[in-house]
Amino acid sequence: MQRLIWAVIISFLMALVIGPVVIPWLRKMKFGQTIYDLGPHSHLKKQGIPTMGGVIFALPMTIVPIILSFDHARGSFLWVGLICMLGFGLIGFIDDFIKVRLKRSLGLTPMQKILPQLILSIALASWAYFGGEASTKLIVPFADFAWEPGIWYIPVMVFILVGTVNSANLLDGLDGLLASCSVVDFATMALIMMFMAVNSGEVATTDARFTSLMLLCGSAVGGLMGFLRFNSYPASVFMGDVGSFTIGGALAGVALLTGTSLLLPLIALAMVASSLSDIIQVGYFKLTHGKRIFRMAPLHHHFELGGMPETRIVSMYTLVTIVMCLVVLLNYTV
Repeated sequence: MQRLIWAVIISFLMALVIGPVVIPWLRKMKFGQTIYDLGPHSHLKKQGIPTMGGVIFALPMTIVPIILSFDHARGSFLWVGLICMLGFGLIGFIDDFIKVRLKRSLGLTPMQKILPQLILSIALASWAYFGGEASTKLIVPFADFAWEPGIWYIPVMVFILVGTVNSANLLDGLDGLLASCSVVDFATMALIMMFMAVNSGEVATTDARFTSLMLLCGSAVGGLMGFLRFNSYPASVFMGDVGSFTIGGALAGVALLTGTSLLLPLIALAMVASSLSDIIQVGYFKLTHGKRIFRMAPLHHHFELGGMPETRIVSMYTLVTIVMCLVVLLNYTV
């Protein structure tokens, strides 16, 4: 527990220090946000605000768990979790770089963005299934058994990895929205990792694999808390795809390594709502030749166009996330 608390505190302080260094540099390099033409008109005032600020929390998320896991990192899940997080983060970084350099609001083409995601996801899922230490049994929430999908584990995990990363990206549409919900998500995963570390080891011992992932999640909590100092409304910096992909990759990577992927629809309900609303909107639009269910997708833009202030939407999403995470934690009673 003490090591988890230190991970949160150190990452929080690091983010507070990194922010005032990175944000002026992003302004100097003219790495400003290019607003999507079809987005809410109220967002036009955000044109030019520095983006790619996800590095503010990505650095603590990488450095702090490595330092605090120094005595038992070998053979742990930490390195695979970091590969997943940084691999997806790199894809997001390239997408952001194209946006800011070429002033293209959409960055990479859909194929250019999805192909490396699929390659990375297939590699990670194959490692887990054929030779890794990760459990290929998926814990079913509130049930006393785990699902063993067999060879179907690979496509299932590829779907979850790619889906989580892109869902996180879709949720990043309002000041502080994704960061606020993700603080709760990672705090919940940290507590679950603590529970698994204690209960998977022998008497009076803990499992270092889960402990290292607990520290990764704790570092995410601290880093995102520090980032919210600059990203809460009105934001002075946006995380960009490098930030949202890093968050999605870390969350999905921890779930892949620990067999907790089926908990993600509950823990990350806000991300799921964003993806489903987008899919429903596009599908209905095509089927009805131009009609819409929502004022705009993802769902948070529907509320925004209905007159709800950004701050209220962020509060509502965060509170719902807290409730859902508490429900999930009921499954882990001591």
